[in-house]
Amino acid sequence: MPLLPRKGVLAIAAVIDIALNARGRPVAAKALAGRHHLPPRHLEPVLQALVREGILKGIRGPRDGYELAKEQGKITADQILRAAGAAEEGAEGPLADSALLSKVVVPALAQAEKAFSTALSRISVADLTHSAEGLRKTGT
Repeated sequence: MPLLPRKGVLAIAAVIDIALNARGRPVAAKALAGRHHLPPRHLEPVLQALVREGILKGIRGPRDGYELAKEQGKITADQILRAAGAAEEGAEGPLADSALLSKVVVPALAQAEKAFSTALSRISVADLTHSAEGLRKTGT
């Protein structure tokens, strides 16, 4: 059972891809989507959410695309997941109003989410980019 939503995982992959491939010029959404075998329209809402949260910068013009809005070491997996989650907010209805949910289930899960978030905040884009560069060296 995956703990992370698919869009969150894609958002992390997109940010790492941009960190690896920007090289002084923006990464086009179409190229990014192509490398991950996705239709561009599927990735665009996630990229826009990352721009709104200040993780990416959207560049307009003939060479439009995306680049990191701040240093790799200052962007965490937790920030990316939260931004990707903002793109999905409102997609689900409210939870039922019951004592079991409000007094037991939600507080227990909130505590677990906080621990998970703390762990994710220790993983930076710089860390993941460093790992991804190792893939290039091995050719996988």
